[in-house]
Amino acid sequence: MKRIQGWGNINTDYPVPAPAQAYLAQVVGKAHPGHNIPIDDLLEKVPASRLPKHPLITTETEERLRHARGQSLNDWVEMYDGLVNTFPDGVAYPETDAQVRQLIELALKHKINLIPYGGGSSVVGHLTPPQNDLPTLSVDLAKINRLLDLHEENGEATFGAGVSGPELEAQLNKHGFILGHFPQSWEYSTLGGWIVTRSVGQQSYHYGRIEPLFVNGHLETPAGPLELPHFPKSAAGPDLRHLVLGSEARLGILTRATMRVRRLPEQEHFYAAFFPNFEIGLEAVRAIAQSELALSMVRLSDTMETETTFQLSGEERLVDLAKKGLNLFGQGDERCMLIYGLTGSKAANHLADRQLAHFVRRHQGMMVKFYLGEAWMKKRFLTPYLRNTLWDLGYALDTLETSLPWGKISQGRQTIVNAISHALEDENEVVLVFSHISHVYTNGGSLYVTYLYRRAEDPHQTLARWYKMKGAASRCITEMGGTISHQHGVGIDHKPYLAIEKGHLGMDILKNVIKTVDPAGIMNSGKLIDLD
Repeated sequence: MKRIQGWGNINTDYPVPAPAQAYLAQVVGKAHPGHNIPIDDLLEKVPASRLPKHPLITTETEERLRHARGQSLNDWVEMYDGLVNTFPDGVAYPETDAQVRQLIELALKHKINLIPYGGGSSVVGHLTPPQNDLPTLSVDLAKINRLLDLHEENGEATFGAGVSGPELEAQLNKHGFILGHFPQSWEYSTLGGWIVTRSVGQQSYHYGRIEPLFVNGHLETPAGPLELPHFPKSAAGPDLRHLVLGSEARLGILTRATMRVRRLPEQEHFYAAFFPNFEIGLEAVRAIAQSELALSMVRLSDTMETETTFQLSGEERLVDLAKKGLNLFGQGDERCMLIYGLTGSKAANHLADRQLAHFVRRHQGMMVKFYLGEAWMKKRFLTPYLRNTLWDLGYALDTLETSLPWGKISQGRQTIVNAISHALEDENEVVLVFSHISHVYTNGGSLYVTYLYRRAEDPHQTLARWYKMKGAASRCITEMGGTISHQHGVGIDHKPYLAIEKGHLGMDILKNVIKTVDPAGIMNSGKLIDLD
């Protein structure tokens, strides 16, 4: 069963061993376990529903609570500390396009705000019901989750948009195919959510971002159904798919999508390499990206993330042996770890590995072909569970991301890290900040920043600290010309910065498109962009 508070399945945990806890206490400060409000107290906060009775809608209290928030830090504070004050008035589980249409017609008749719900994995506030007088209906697409069609000759598969990552791959794998879209939230995120937030999977270097994978789809909008045309390629005006990509449910509810799929790879391996420092590692990664090696993933951790990864493993003896070995080969205290993936035929993987070894050696690096890469692969979807454990120990953890051209990444990383690190100095609080480059392109890469700090006794203060750090980093990102979101979308949290990126005319274009398909303003109101 899925947790109401925190991430994931209630039967899955990510323990933090005693040595790792000691490391955090030394670096950030000793934390005191926070008080998490009992679920029963949260249930008592859910008010009476304002929705008319309808056979597709449940107004059961726990269902409404489960759909009240996502996974942003703001959501966590509200759900764990009892600050949550808006709830959907009901939850619907449609199974067909016709039922989605019924719900939209009901919403138009009674002026109901609709929030499509996939797996609840949003980290930027997509799922928060607005604070206004209108009732809100959460439209959970979990039952629209089947493989509807597989065209093997075209390499295309059509799914219901509510299919989760594991469901999607399980259905494809039975036929020998794979989509290969693996965001860290893969366990609970859904195909429709990936499309409308322009998601990126961990192996996008090989499989691509969600944009080139999305062939066409069906959208139920307040103005009527929109069937996106399906051609191998077309030059007939602007591509309507790109209105749906990143639309964050402001245009309607995506019910099905056709995706480009591939044959399952012959083999797949993940390995590690180390570089003496981040600058050298960054130059190596740039050279790798611009040489277009046939890898499936390239992820370079900075020095602090490399050290924190070692420390949180809790395996003191193994870590000590690893550090001694790395020191002998010139990988000292500023060492940075690269995790890379090989996905494809045996021959292609062998060639790519040899080519990569050449770049690693040329940049003073060292290959590690055992344990680290495979250990990362086994835990890559478990990592979000670490956030639960840290929270219970008294630490809040959040992430943010951007993308920058190669010439700005190094200084940009340092500027963002410094902004977050110093944001709580007036409270004498230390912040642990680390980062990695996780998606690379010929002209730049994405920067993913993680920051950890102590929860305050007052949840409002925990939240205020987050606003300080998030705001400081977001201002740095926009000032240096980075995108406010490389892979998580806009939602509520990034909305104040969108106009900087799109410009005045661009914002007007977006507003007019939304008003065309949703003149009544019933689709996920308040997310992505304000219409007034």
